[in-house]
Amino acid sequence: MENATATAIAEVRHLKKSFGTKKVLKDISLAINKGENLVIFGKSGSGKSVLIKCLVGLMEPDEGDVMLMGKDISNMDYPELNVIRKKVGFLFQSGALYDSMTVRENLEFPMRGQTDVNTKETEALILETLKSVGLEDAIDKLPSELSGGMRKRVGLARALMLKPEIIFYDEPTTGLDPITSKEISKLILDIQKKYNTASIIITHDVECARITANRMIIIKEGVAVAEGTFEELSHSKDEWVCSFFH
Repeated sequence: MENATATAIAEVRHLKKSFGTKKVLKDISLAINKGENLVIFGKSGSGKSVLIKCLVGLMEPDEGDVMLMGKDISNMDYPELNVIRKKVGFLFQSGALYDSMTVRENLEFPMRGQTDVNTKETEALILETLKSVGLEDAIDKLPSELSGGMRKRVGLARALMLKPEIIFYDEPTTGLDPITSKEISKLILDIQKKYNTASIIITHDVECARITANRMIIIKEGVAVAEGTFEELSHSKDEWVCSFFH
């Protein structure tokens, strides 16, 4: 990790995190480059979600360094961290939409406080972003009027509003039927190609990993035990790694 490439947009070095006596992350190091989709794969409870929360500054690690856009976020004050977070998109498992707001209002929300964007530009951006996720006709609907897959799409559209350099996906296909899961996975790929965003995708969905991953890291009990492409890992000679794919 000390020799991570200069193009690394996010990086963690020797990350450790415990809750009481339970060691969740034992010594994780990884880097992701601009425009790359990195899938973090593993069973429930392996430390995937804790890792992503440390990466975006929602949780403080016990040890190790977290770098975003080449800057160490561990020693940043709140205003400095907010500047970095404007370059980061986050898609929560539930979509995390505001129930009382329409789709339009949910997408307007990240733009509040952006002094260099006017109302007309915001409206055009909302329409463009909704079109990119195939939901321009849902602009005036409430979240309660949308299916689970549609809410995920709106959540992704909201994450795109500030044109982030990296997007974190936390179990993007959880709770969706296989057809909708595949659609969301393909959409993640489309977003990568259209916007050249880097993405870290936390998942235990093999099909999502197959569709989206340029590279995968498999975590077992807080340790990265394997790294490679989907093809490489699916043909691993390690019985435990191979068990994920067969």
